[in-house]
Amino acid sequence: MAKMTRRGFLATAVAASAVRVVPGVAAKTGGGRRILTLVYDKGLGMMRAVERVVP
Repeated sequence: MAKMTRRGFLATAVAASAVRVVPGVAAKTGGGRRILTLVYDKGLGMMRAVERVVP
C-alpha cells in the first residue's frame, strides 16, 4: 500500500472536491462531453484522474 503524504492527501482532496463542482459548472455552461484520463503524476508517484469537459 502506498504511503500517504501531505501532498498526496491535498491532491486527493482537491480531486474529490472538483468531482462535485465540475458537473454543476458543466450543466450551467451548456454541457458537453466529459473525458476522464488517467495520468501518472511523478510528483505524487502515483496515477491520478484528470477530467476535461469538451463542447
